[in-house]
Amino acid sequence: MNIRDLVNRNNKKIQKIKGYTEEDIKKESHQLVNTKNPKISTKIKQSIPKKPEWQEFDYEEGQLAIDVYQKDENIIIKSTLAGTKPEDINISLDNDTLTIRGKRELNEKIPESDYLYKECYWGPFSRSVILPSEVKNDKVKANIENGILTIILPKKKSKPKKIIKVSEK
Repeated sequence: MNIRDLVNRNNKKIQKIKGYTEEDIKKESHQLVNTKNPKISTKIKQSIPKKPEWQEFDYEEGQLAIDVYQKDENIIIKSTLAGTKPEDINISLDNDTLTIRGKRELNEKIPESDYLYKECYWGPFSRSVILPSEVKNDKVKANIENGILTIILPKKKSKPKKIIKVSEK
């Protein structure tokens, strides 16, 4: 467990016990990281891993619901991403695993007490899928239309299986 995890866990405990707001905790954490003692400040800053800007969240991630199906030439992945801008979506392909990450932001502040139902997820999300076959990485296309993300992954042509006969010596 790194320092960031410890700080976050302690912040949640302090928030519950002392009734501090999230803003109070952020201010205290900022002061700790920017302490006047350069040895402590440097150690804390170095222990916090750098994340890509689009991934800098202090929340747990929600899991993205997806449909995955295949046609003769392609594997197709679809997901509903209403309220998500294309620049807030990151898709990566590593060997046989495709990962979709992003965030959905609610543009207005609604007090918890005003909610009658709260079923929509707002915040960071991700989903990884192990693909059933190899794909042409350089030909993958993704688009979003009417809140539906579609990823088309062209399949690589598989070579016919070669049967190897075992001989006796």
